[in-house]
Amino acid sequence: MKFNNPENLLFLNTSKSINKVNFHYNIYTQLNGKTERIIERVNDGSIITRFDKTPPPKKKTDIVCPHFLELKWDYGCPYDCAWCYLKGTFRFRPEGTSPAIKDYDKIKLHTEAFLEQVKTPEILNTGEIADSLMNEHADVPFSKFIIPLFEAQRLHKVLFLTKSSNVKNLLEMKSHNQVIISFSLNAVPVAERWEKAPAVSKRIEAAKKLFDAGYEVRIRIDPVVPIENWQKHYLQLLDIVFDKLTPERITLGSLRGLQSTINGCTDKSWVKYLKESSNWGKKIDYQTRLSMYSTIIQHLRQKHKFDKIALCKETVQMWHALKMDYTKIKCNCIW
Repeated sequence: MKFNNPENLLFLNTSKSINKVNFHYNIYTQLNGKTERIIERVNDGSIITRFDKTPPPKKKTDIVCPHFLELKWDYGCPYDCAWCYLKGTFRFRPEGTSPAIKDYDKIKLHTEAFLEQVKTPEILNTGEIADSLMNEHADVPFSKFIIPLFEAQRLHKVLFLTKSSNVKNLLEMKSHNQVIISFSLNAVPVAERWEKAPAVSKRIEAAKKLFDAGYEVRIRIDPVVPIENWQKHYLQLLDIVFDKLTPERITLGSLRGLQSTINGCTDKSWVKYLKESSNWGKKIDYQTRLSMYSTIIQHLRQKHKFDKIALCKETVQMWHALKMDYTKIKCNCIW
């Protein structure tokens, strides 16, 4: 396929490898201790693959992160947030985190084959290594390309994760039963200081439009950062969100950084908050994280009567301290 390219995105031509589709399964131990044979990847995993970098936790300091499927339609992100882990992930790419769109024909082949052949319900995350809505100005926007493929069936869903406020194409979709939209938000001072993305208020307005249009909308507040008066700023964020919509779930995460991310970023001013090491890089110290999570969760439960809350990349110890059961996790990237 050929498209006009108003955002100067790089399109990767991989059409030579799309003539055959194979499915690779593996046996995974779930967080509840049960084992299950599920899809690991389609072909070489260049389009559809399971994020399985986090083993089932065994120690209290181990990170909890359920394995989920990625739909890797592109690389990179145009927003350049200071702590973005893509700076480490793509440190060996000459283009760095500059967006690169993969061949739509290959994406379609792998996705349609997956939707037809895989019988265990899955959510395919399009925003793990990119912003899901970064290509919405193209002649064939990604949303208008991928959503009809999922709407042709009723088993699997596609997840968009974004900091964008451009939801025009999504609002034009006639059907979106198999679509989940997740907005990445943060306290306003944090976003203004470290996120090069649309204003938080614009993201929330975009979320409200989709919520009013009947989309399943999730919220991700990650990373929470202990700036001065953080309590005030994060509780204000929650109140603004709930004044506009009620998200299907909220996932919380605290500031963290793999060493590769820290090495790859230019603005390292945020690193001063990282005082503790874990098996997922450096973190804010335990007591500060506990205080932040407790404050936010208590506010959600008491003021907004909201309890559909999960943690991202947090330790078993933290889940236990908050009296939350990680074996029943319902976080951003899964059912």
